[in-house]
Amino acid sequence: MQKFTVHKGLVAPMDRENVDTDAIIPKQFLKSIKKTGFGVNLFDEWRYLDHGEPGQDPASRKPNPDFVLNKPRYQGASILLARKNFGCGSSREHAPWALDQYGFRAILAPSFADIFFNNSFKNGLLPIVLPESVIEQLFNEVQAFPGYELTVDLERQVVVRPQGEEIAFDVIPFRKYCLLNGFDDIGLTLRHADKIKTFEAARLASKPWLAHTMPANA
Repeated sequence: MQKFTVHKGLVAPMDRENVDTDAIIPKQFLKSIKKTGFGVNLFDEWRYLDHGEPGQDPASRKPNPDFVLNKPRYQGASILLARKNFGCGSSREHAPWALDQYGFRAILAPSFADIFFNNSFKNGLLPIVLPESVIEQLFNEVQAFPGYELTVDLERQVVVRPQGEEIAFDVIPFRKYCLLNGFDDIGLTLRHADKIKTFEAARLASKPWLAHTMPANA
């Protein structure tokens, strides 16, 4: 998982409440058995005027010119500004995958759905909860100033506005530790690889029959 320390990026405003995971990545794209390739279909039903299916060439699609991420001023955005209850709906982990693979590193909103919030941390995406009044101010600033960028400093737990004003945010220490070090659940386990090997060696030495496998036709 990619580490998150300090990130400065262009901000895109998603001015909708209750954005659910089916809007983030529609259900037909969950057919894929891979963990990659979802970024091109992020917000698919809003980004395109035609119906999308897995494996389609994006160049053959009809983009919706009115959708925020299709507007030239937000091309390359890596910080998403959102409204309350972002990520509600089903528990699909594909939602943070799609956001991450599109290029987003952080999402700022007044509130998130619990499962989406947890899944984001596990996939290197930083969801930041800020007061609704602060989010409203940021929406106004993003819309007023093309090229609006924010800096997210996870170590110091602040979002820095272009003029230097800092907005503090909370994050659970364990989640912060994992993001700063790029540890997903597998990475956390692999920190103890030597202990696991030692345990397995001792276990097989005391119970050697465990090393044998059952016949394929058993």
